[in-house]
Amino acid sequence: MADLSVKVAGVAFKNPVIPASGAFGFGREYEKMYPLSTLGGISVKGMTLNPQDGNPPPRVAETPSGMLNSVGLQNPGIDYFIAHELPNLAQKGTTIIANVAGHTIEDCVTIAEKLEGTAVDMIELNISCPNVRQGGAAFGVSCDAAGAITKAVRGATTKPLMVKLSPNVTSITDIAKAVEAEGADAVSLINTLLGMRINIENRRPILKRNVGGLSGPAVFPVAVRMVWQVANAVSIPVVGMGGIASGRDAIEMMMAGASAVQVGAAIFADPYAPIHIIEEMNSWLDEHQIASVRDIVGSVQPW
Repeated sequence: MADLSVKVAGVAFKNPVIPASGAFGFGREYEKMYPLSTLGGISVKGMTLNPQDGNPPPRVAETPSGMLNSVGLQNPGIDYFIAHELPNLAQKGTTIIANVAGHTIEDCVTIAEKLEGTAVDMIELNISCPNVRQGGAAFGVSCDAAGAITKAVRGATTKPLMVKLSPNVTSITDIAKAVEAEGADAVSLINTLLGMRINIENRRPILKRNVGGLSGPAVFPVAVRMVWQVANAVSIPVVGMGGIASGRDAIEMMMAGASAVQVGAAIFADPYAPIHIIEEMNSWLDEHQIASVRDIVGSVQPW
């Protein structure tokens, strides 16, 4: 069997396959199906400083080769996670990534401080949330805002910090370089693309909030392109996500430059998707006589 172990910003993962934030909750439903220790790691449901109910329904819609969601970061809050979910996860033998978000820089700093003494292995900072003090634009759509929130959170924790980038920008490489300059240890991308569906019978958007995030196989080529661009623009590790549904997809993403991958929408279609992807990656590596998955990272050879 090939060596599937990888490291991202000094954090060890037994394999490169990580369920993405929002697709796996806190792992409780899935540990009834397979040991969480078989996964490379888990990026837990995105957490805010205080509990959030999320957006009103309908907030999920199917699309060709994908799905739209406008869940709105429904979560029990960081204190509940630390008290009730983290103790369970810490016993499962997998790497824990805490995905955090906030509508102000101060919220994100407070969350990072609360996580400092915990069993969390890495923080993933979601900068797609609206900055309520700057007119509601997402932190991740400008270099200045992305850099500012990264710098503040970097100063609040000693844990490895990965910043999750939005694709809804003019130049994702500029955003990636901005967060790298302010102390990010890694970046993960892509978050969902903004999309919309309309019910032509009642002429209303299907989602109550009108628009939502597009994920699934439809976004995969965009994700591969952006991962490749960012991996060639920064010196920190890249974790790739967006439409990965098979072991071959994961290998393609790693060839584009990802050191590890996250799997999201595929889990809704098949709860065993991460396990199948790990198995398919191992088989492909063995068939091609590649001893370590690390050997394929960034191995694409552009024309």
